[in-house]
Amino acid sequence: MAMTDPLGDMLTRIRNGQRAKKDSVLSPASKLRANVLEVLQREGYIRGYSEDASAKHAQLRIELKYFEGEPAIKHVARVSKPGRRVYSGSKELPVVRNGLGITIVSTPKGVLSDNEARTENVGGEVLAEVF
Repeated sequence: MAMTDPLGDMLTRIRNGQRAKKDSVLSPASKLRANVLEVLQREGYIRGYSEDASAKHAQLRIELKYFEGEPAIKHVARVSKPGRRVYSGSKELPVVRNGLGITIVSTPKGVLSDNEARTENVGGEVLAEVF
């Protein structure tokens, strides 16, 4: 069966991996997923990610991050879903937990966090929120 929401699948794999206290999780590779992981790494929510070519299809190995035994990501949720896309201008980008969390936005200048999108003065599709 075809996967209808690949990004939502990756976020769920991260959520499940952290609940199971895993060091890393695997997810099928794509440019969008790699760009979202780049934002998560820049913002300090994951230790890193790498392309794992040992399998038949390209995979992304996501290194999860913990702080004093607790996951660095307390909450991760998909905002814009295949059935209901959510778009926002640069002035209307949602603020997560009074600025303690981030919103990941797909803009014409690439996938950015909400702070980077405000700095660049661009809006776009609100992909996910993380805190």
